[in-house]
Amino acid sequence: MPCRPSLNWRPSRWATARQGWSALAWPKVSLRSDIFCLSGLARALATLGLGLGATLGPLPALGQSRNADPALEALIPDSAIDNPQAWARDTDAAHTTVPDVSTLISPDPLPALPPMPGITLEWPDKADLPAIEPLSPDPDIADAQEQAKAAGVALETDDSAQGLRIANATLVHVANQVELAFPPDVTLPDRDAIVARFKGLSALATLKDDEDNLAQLTRRAKSDADLLQQILRVYGYYDPDVIQTIERPTTTPAPNSAATGAGATPAKAETAEEARARRQASLAKAVVRFDVQPGPQYRFAHIALGDIQAASDAQDLRAAFHLNVGDPINSDKILTEKDSLNKEMGERGYAFATVGEPDLVIDHEPRTGDLNLPVTTGGKYRFGHVNSNLPAYLSSRHLERIARFRPGDMYQRSDMDDLREGILATSLVSTATVKAREVTPPTNGQPGVVDVDVDLTKAPQRTLAGLIGYSSGEGARLEGSWEHRNFFPPEGMIRFRGVLGTQEQLAGFTFRRNNFHERDQVLTADLYAQTIQVRAYDANTLSATASPGKAIHADLPEAVDLFVRHPADRHAGNHQHHAAHHLFHRRTAFARRL
Repeated sequence: MPCRPSLNWRPSRWATARQGWSALAWPKVSLRSDIFCLSGLARALATLGLGLGATLGPLPALGQSRNADPALEALIPDSAIDNPQAWARDTDAAHTTVPDVSTLISPDPLPALPPMPGITLEWPDKADLPAIEPLSPDPDIADAQEQAKAAGVALETDDSAQGLRIANATLVHVANQVELAFPPDVTLPDRDAIVARFKGLSALATLKDDEDNLAQLTRRAKSDADLLQQILRVYGYYDPDVIQTIERPTTTPAPNSAATGAGATPAKAETAEEARARRQASLAKAVVRFDVQPGPQYRFAHIALGDIQAASDAQDLRAAFHLNVGDPINSDKILTEKDSLNKEMGERGYAFATVGEPDLVIDHEPRTGDLNLPVTTGGKYRFGHVNSNLPAYLSSRHLERIARFRPGDMYQRSDMDDLREGILATSLVSTATVKAREVTPPTNGQPGVVDVDVDLTKAPQRTLAGLIGYSSGEGARLEGSWEHRNFFPPEGMIRFRGVLGTQEQLAGFTFRRNNFHERDQVLTADLYAQTIQVRAYDANTLSATASPGKAIHADLPEAVDLFVRHPADRHAGNHQHHAAHHLFHRRTAFARRL
């Protein structure tokens, strides 16, 4: 169909006959480039004609041709030409009743849904939901922001702190980026100890190369400043002044900051990555310096040691505590002397002496300190008897043989420790607890009596061992042994051993009792029968020996092999020793404790 522009009009409102023709607004006419058919053109012309007819009234269509195209004739009949207003009122749209708007929306609410079977949960509007609490700010983020801010402030104020440094200071190099500066005119006897302790605990000394950034450097520098003040207080300097500064090397100017002369080519602008790398390289060369003004060293004004003064040997006990009034305060020495006093009381018969934690009160005005060490002596005691919780395994009488003290001796804590070590040396117990128990309290200046209670836990007592092998010089060899270390309590060990080989056969029995009648004394009895057939000689031996001995406890290797050969077997021994370097040996051994 032909396409042409069309006229499209849209009335602003409809007019009725009762409203009058003046109420009808003139149509708006616009050009539209839509593709339309002939019927669209006809409808537009008919509508235009209707508007003119409504304005001019029902006029007869004089001079209008009634011979038109059939399609147009079907769209606009002759009755529309004769009376356009009546024809417009006779359309389907004009006969449609406009509905009432109030009837479209019901004023009543929607009816409630019927309950659904199997669902017992309440609707959300009836549920008692807890109130939502707002999230608290993340402390890590806040700390990171504060550290970054402090880092920037530290670098900005570094230049202003240069004037606070000690002039002509004695510098001590601690690490790659750490230095300590001390006044040249102040004698500091503990300077080496202070530097050594600071070096071992410094956070900057352990700063790695990949952690060199502004936040890490400033945070660790602040931590080291606090550490240095704490170390100075340990040695009695309670009014120190520590100034922290950062020595930065001359920063390389940015490429775009260079002066450009007339006609010079402007430098390329520095990127953010290049600026960060330049600052990082400068920071890696920075040195943190701590200028230390130790101040006066505080001293003891008063020392109290509990009830030591009431003891009969108070002077000896006080002499064991090597701190006096007027000495410089040193926290390390306080702890050392506390242990020394506790040990001295344990060696002088005070079985139940206790030493509490020291209390040091500092007075900043006279620059002194008062030390209070709570000490309770508890009276002196003598040894009584030793009691075993396993009398059938290790009897109390046998434990008294192992002990280096006898009933009636003055109590010594070192004897208690020695008894415990001697019991463990038997290898018959896995744990041993030695504890003093009061039997008679001290009265009228006379020492009391304590018994020693020993709590033992059994250890494995049996060992099964074996060896199997072959060598081209000796042939096949099978060796085995079984032992029980407490077959005849206490500490009565028996061992059966045997050898079955191409050249040697042996069967033997060994009995050994440790701590026989006294500490470290050993009784050994051995019985064996042996047959040896070698190239040099043939021997059949039956042996029975018994001998006492003394056990020597020393730091020896785990296994020591001693060979003693009779002079008559010298030639045979040399022959076997020489052949052992040229023959093939293969042995397999095993041992297991039961």
